[in-house]
Amino acid sequence: MRRTLLAALLGLSALPAPMAAMAQDRPALFPTRDVSVTYRITGGQARQGGAMQSLTIAWLASAQTMRMDMAGMGYMVADHRNQRGFMVMEQARMVMDVPMQQAMQQYGPSENATYRRTGTDTVAGLSCTVWSYDDRGNTGTACVTADGVMLRAAGTSQGQSGGMEATQVAYGAQDPSRFQRPQGYQSMQIPGGGQMPMGRPPAGAPPK
Repeated sequence: MRRTLLAALLGLSALPAPMAAMAQDRPALFPTRDVSVTYRITGGQARQGGAMQSLTIAWLASAQTMRMDMAGMGYMVADHRNQRGFMVMEQARMVMDVPMQQAMQQYGPSENATYRRTGTDTVAGLSCTVWSYDDRGNTGTACVTADGVMLRAAGTSQGQSGGMEATQVAYGAQDPSRFQRPQGYQSMQIPGGGQMPMGRPPAGAPPK
């Protein structure tokens, strides 16, 4: 279920920038200015009473870098420009590299995904365009502002559904140091032969 939840959120933002030129009609891939968005979890994940009921995503727009803070798990930074990322378990003081290619395969649509405008809406007081996508049978929708901020997302993958909706959007300069790899943390490898676990934190991480 964690995979489905993050897929709904990152399905549009996890695509590499060159793909924008390949499509005639797609949502903006990255926010054009610094922003921090708090989301509430919706759909199956929320109904099951999962540990992660909300999350916050901040964007350092000039660097096309995203930081996702996940309650009880730590945070993940994704540098889309340089195609690299890492996950940080703060309580355990551990950091784990996450290959961006793998992250995109797990979280977002592939290069074959198709998008379609389906309308407009207002979420958290902001106007957004509603997009639907289909990627090899995995379907979803997202409401994205004209400046690239995702306000609502929902998706279905392998029969499981999940999503999130913005409750607070705060535009303003982000501290670049929050998007950098922390110093003094123990490095660890992705367990299980290089596949990042989606339903639970990596071995050695604090319990949820």
